Amino acid sequence: MIWTTQQRRALVTPDLERDIYRCIRGEAEKLGCRVLAINGMPDHVHVILYLSVTTSISNLLKQMKGVSSSLARNLVGTDQFFQWADGYAVFSLSQVHRRNAIAYVDRQKEHHADQTTRTTWEQSTEDDLPN
Repeated sequence: MIWTTQQRRALVTPDLERDIYRCIRGEAEKLGCRVLAINGMPDHVHVILYLSVTTSISNLLKQMKGVSSSLARNLVGTDQFFQWADGYAVFSLSQVHRRNAIAYVDRQKEHHADQTTRTTWEQSTEDDLPN
């Protein structure tokens, strides 16, 4: 799963990153999902997980984005802006590709620094990402 901040603004600062990711993981686990990897950049987040058979993708994303956005707004205070974009992208992975995808997400900052990102997973804007 991938989603961006509103207008791809660099809102996921190093000060917020750990708390936001912990919140996203917690919401996924509350809905019976198992998070395998979570990481991102200041303007987007990648999450790899096992989806619970009782949870819809749209409900899961609504919860993860909603609760983490609320947390971030509380952490930054009323004088700063934080909002996720409306859209998201979801890809299914075979077991063969799972290990490489997890490694890719775990090394997000390296891939962006080295410009070795995967275009399909990185270049979308919130307008390109379906709901």
